[in-house]
Amino acid sequence: MMDRAWVVWTLVLIQCLCGAYFLWEILASILGIPSVPLRWNVRELVEAGASIGLILGAFLGVRLALVAQKATHRAETARRITSGEFTTVVEAYFEKLGLTVAEAEIAWLVLKGMSMAEIADLRQTRIGTAKAQCTAIYKKAGVSGKSQLISQLVEDLLF
Repeated sequence: MMDRAWVVWTLVLIQCLCGAYFLWEILASILGIPSVPLRWNVRELVEAGASIGLILGAFLGVRLALVAQKATHRAETARRITSGEFTTVVEAYFEKLGLTVAEAEIAWLVLKGMSMAEIADLRQTRIGTAKAQCTAIYKKAGVSGKSQLISQLVEDLLF
């Protein structure tokens, strides 16, 4: 991480120096002050440095905006969870997965740690029906079992 910061600050410094040179040239022209003459090959390097700095600055700006947007989403989700809106957040997650009402009810029971037999008994269905509904939930979530569903839920909500 420290190596990246050094590279970024070096690029910023080069961009600032190139920009300062061009600003000095403009002010010298307007105010009639003698400018700093550079050989054509050095001037080309300064222009290339400024151009590269602008392009990298644009890409870095977009990347930082995306990172900030993701961090804002995580912070908002964490705020909602800690402010007592956990149920709302989880229901929105189930809705995003496209779960039916029955599947969402079963998913809640799975999250509570109930076994297939307990779920079937509570819903007054057969164990095979509960297993089939759980399989449909796992398929929609892209996981293979209860622990992966819980893991994915936590990861999606917090990260």
